Amino acid sequence: MQAADLLAELAAGEPRSGVELAAKAGVTRAAVWKQIQALRTRGVPIEAGGAGGYRLPWPVQVLDAGRIRAALPAGVAEQLGALEVHWELDSTSSELQRRGSAAPDLSMVMAETQSAGRGRRGRTWLSPPGLNIYLSCVKRFDTGFAALSGLSLAIGVIVLRTLAALGVTGAGLKWPNDVLAATPDAAPGKLAGILVELSGEYQGPCAAIIGVGLNLRLTDALRGQAGQPICDLVTLAGGAAPDRNCAAAALVAALADGLRQFEREGFAAFAEEYARHDLLHGQPLRLSGAGGERDGVGAGVDNRGALLLRLPDGEIQRIDSADVTVRRA
Repeated sequence: MQAADLLAELAAGEPRSGVELAAKAGVTRAAVWKQIQALRTRGVPIEAGGAGGYRLPWPVQVLDAGRIRAALPAGVAEQLGALEVHWELDSTSSELQRRGSAAPDLSMVMAETQSAGRGRRGRTWLSPPGLNIYLSCVKRFDTGFAALSGLSLAIGVIVLRTLAALGVTGAGLKWPNDVLAATPDAAPGKLAGILVELSGEYQGPCAAIIGVGLNLRLTDALRGQAGQPICDLVTLAGGAAPDRNCAAAALVAALADGLRQFEREGFAAFAEEYARHDLLHGQPLRLSGAGGERDGVGAGVDNRGALLLRLPDGEIQRIDSADVTVRRA
């Protein structure tokens, strides 16, 4: 019995005895116990109920490429270069990088779990199986890097479009690429992370590998390990988690449509939506970077996606560097 098989057996959230699981898989109870421990180590909250057996505290939906494809709006599947679901990868973005030019345009790769999930600035993205969505896609552009200004901000808008399609509200955008909970009823925290990595020629053609980690359901242990405030869709949806395959399909569809739109129109097509969800606009900010610290007030973003900071003397400063850290002053 492999960990993936065990998660599928426990997915319904009903108690399953070790004897039953071992008999069905044709293995020993010790082999079942080994995989129970492997899943727990990865962050899956499997409970032991004595004679009642093992169970998850809630039902989960194991990601399934066929179900995701079936849930896509008409015409979207034909736009995709690939749609894959893996049990485990080091990182979905790393997988696409390894394939290089062999990965067709708009290929989408998902994993139940990642052993080395990556966030912005080299941070680790915690990736337990059965709980969240870890997806990367590749988009190829004939234009050069300059035409991709604002792409990470546009991806943030695309994630919010995904949430709207799922009927989830209460999220906003923090420059340059964080999606945060933004409701009085939910503690503020990171809901999704976005990582955009570019390759190719400066004047074109080039490619973007776009990684999105979306928190559907978090455990207390994950919140403690994160090292920063985090939030999930269950919290924003009042305790009712969206079906994972439907959520994955909504994200795939929003990325396919949104990236085609960005290819045609650039960040200008997303600027108005970004402004409506900009959590830093009008807020006192402190920016820390290579140039030291600067205080000011958020004044939105420009048409290239650069952060606008109103300094104490009224001057507007444009911030382009993705290495700048933004904190509330």
